[in-house]
Amino acid sequence: MQLRTEVEIDAPAARVWDVLTDFPAYEQWNPFIARALGKLAEGQRLDLLLALPDGSEHRVRPTVTRVEPERELRWVGRLWIPGLLEGEHFFHLEALDGSRTRLRHSEDFRGMLVRLLGRTLTQTGRAFVGMNHALKTRVEDSSRAG
Repeated sequence: MQLRTEVEIDAPAARVWDVLTDFPAYEQWNPFIARALGKLAEGQRLDLLLALPDGSEHRVRPTVTRVEPERELRWVGRLWIPGLLEGEHFFHLEALDGSRTRLRHSEDFRGMLVRLLGRTLTQTGRAFVGMNHALKTRVEDSSRAG
């Protein structure tokens, strides 16, 4: 199962990257990842608190698999044992010109439990869209102010 979302942001990729990777500030603007702790380096574990639109919260501890500044951030999370449920979450930044960026925010889910997650996946997709728009607002507002 794949979730795919995207948004265009009126700011350079460097600015989008700065906001996207400023984990301590997530609590101020991010409606989906309510808290993010950890070091953004390949092989490191993150501690994330995910807030879905239905009011539920889920703590996940994924492993960072790729950090390419101003281009891509990826992590993989697993539920209990391999093969049960795994999600590869990624953000891909594409510079459209010197002043705009397309953000692709996606996740690929695999494992035996995926087919049982219908409602949760719908909520997760809505949460991705909410985060995308909040990121766009945060980046564009800070670009205008600075």
